[in-house]
Amino acid sequence: MKKDKKALTLKTLNKSNVWDLQENDIFRLWDAAEKDADMRDSIRHYLDIIKSAFDVEELPDDKPEIIKKYEERGYKLGLLKMDDSSKNKWAIKKRPILRVTDLTYENIRHITTTKLLEVIDRNFGGGWDSLSQSIQDIIESGFDISTTTLPKERLRKPGGMYEKKVEDGFEVLEIAKGLWVEAIFAKAKPEVERPRLMFDNDEPNEETGNEDEDIEIDDKYDTPEEDEDEFDEDKLTEESYRTTFEADPEDLNYEAEGISDDYED
Repeated sequence: MKKDKKALTLKTLNKSNVWDLQENDIFRLWDAAEKDADMRDSIRHYLDIIKSAFDVEELPDDKPEIIKKYEERGYKLGLLKMDDSSKNKWAIKKRPILRVTDLTYENIRHITTTKLLEVIDRNFGGGWDSLSQSIQDIIESGFDISTTTLPKERLRKPGGMYEKKVEDGFEVLEIAKGLWVEAIFAKAKPEVERPRLMFDNDEPNEETGNEDEDIEIDDKYDTPEEDEDEFDEDKLTEESYRTTFEADPEDLNYEAEGISDDYED
């Protein structure tokens, strides 16, 4: 699920791939972009992207006690150039993903399956159904998920779902529920590139061989002559209102379906 960090630049950074980076990578990309003439006008934009995955703070001063305080909190310190005149010292720390509420569509593909199950397990041990639908949707955008709840002694029955899922590469989180156990199976989905929307033919036309030939679409709904379906009050007949079907009343057995003619309030 990791991508090539070396291919990233400040200009290609977005709120998804920024999760692939660590603190030192941010300082490196920023330093590499300092000579870019466009950087000055886009500083706020780049900072907003970085802040979607990192806690970023400008140090009030560079006193040793201030620096030590940030380092103890897990921040990495470095210089970031914000204008042409000077570089300021900044503290940067990658945001941890500890709770299910930390999961987003941007970061879900940048964590391991093991990490995901740890986060789910931290959710008060409630299991899959304890997660909100929005969180489930986020998780399932990056992982294949399936669950089963069985008596403990039957969960790992040979040839059962547990064994088949593990053989298929799924990792498992087991959540005890009394004498039963809920098993949550998870496996990262392969990333698939979105197909490009093409309006021109990539392949030559088989009949004409013309690569640039336009395809004409006959839009029958935009043809002036097609007036036959226009609404006409004079054409309304009893058949126009027929919404029922003919049947012999004796063939309708309401009692057999648990429906009676008696209705009690």
